[in-house]
Amino acid sequence: MRIRVFAPIIISVWIASLAAQSPQPAPVEIALLTHTEIFDAIHNHQKTTVLIFNGGTEQRGPHAVLGGHTLIAQELGPMIARKLGNTLVAPVLPYSITTVDGKMPGGVTLSADLFKRVNEAVVDSMVTNGFRDIVLMGDHGGGQRELSELAAALDRKYSPRGVHVYFCGDVYEKSETEFNAYMKSKGLPASTHGGIPDTSELLALQTKPGMWVRETYKTTPGDPVVPAGQQRDPKTKLLNNGITGDPRQSSPELGRMFLDIRLRNAVAEIQSMITAKRRNSRG
Repeated sequence: MRIRVFAPIIISVWIASLAAQSPQPAPVEIALLTHTEIFDAIHNHQKTTVLIFNGGTEQRGPHAVLGGHTLIAQELGPMIARKLGNTLVAPVLPYSITTVDGKMPGGVTLSADLFKRVNEAVVDSMVTNGFRDIVLMGDHGGGQRELSELAAALDRKYSPRGVHVYFCGDVYEKSETEFNAYMKSKGLPASTHGGIPDTSELLALQTKPGMWVRETYKTTPGDPVVPAGQQRDPKTKLLNNGITGDPRQSSPELGRMFLDIRLRNAVAEIQSMITAKRRNSRG
C-alpha cells in the first residue's frame, strides 16, 4: 500500500525535475548577452538582423500599469526574433511620442525630433556593432510615421555599405485592423486606448493576476469610441478616466490571439522586406 501511495508523488517529482532540466532557449535580447556572445552570434551564426522596438510610458486607464507598451515590446520582440531565426533584439526604448496629463500622472513623452534622433543613435550603434539588417518598430501609435521616415532616410545613408534599415509597421497598424475586425464580428466594443486589445495583451503576458492589469478592469468602463465620420454627442457625459473603449470583456485568450496576429504579421513583413532588399542589392 505504501508503494501505491507514494508512487504518484515520486513520478510527479521526477517529471518536475525533468522539466526544470530541459534546455531553455538561448536569449536573443542584447541586454542579456555578453559582448563575446553577441560577436559570436553575428560573425559565426549569421544573426545579422536586429530589432529596435519602441515601447512607451503613458497612462492606460485606472486599471493598467503605465509601462504596458514597453512590457509588451519586451515580450513580443523576442518572439519575433526567434521566429525569424537570425535576429537579436536591442534594448526596448521605454519612451514614445504621447501626451502627458498631470491629472493622470506618470507619462513620459519625447518630441518628434528627439524621438527620431534617439532612434537614429541606436541605429548608428547597431551598424557599428556589425548588424546588416536593422528593423525599426513601435508598439505605440505615436511615432509610427517618424520611424517610417527615419528608416527610409537611414537606409539611403547606409545602403552603400551593404547595411539596410527597415520600418515594420504591420506589427502595429495592420494587426490592429485585423483584430478590430474580429472584435466587431463578435459584437465586442471598439477601442482605441486602454480597452480590450491593450488590456487583453497584458492579461496574456502577465505572470500572475494583478501584476500588470488590476482586477478592477472587470468593472471599469471607458468613454465610447466615436465612429469615423461621426461627432460625439455633446450631451453625453464623459468619464475622462483615460480609456477610450471598454476593457471589461478583456481576456488572456483574446490577448493571445492578438499577439499571434502581431507575431505573424511582423515576421511576414520583415522577411519580405529583407528578401526584396537583398535581391535588389544583388541585382
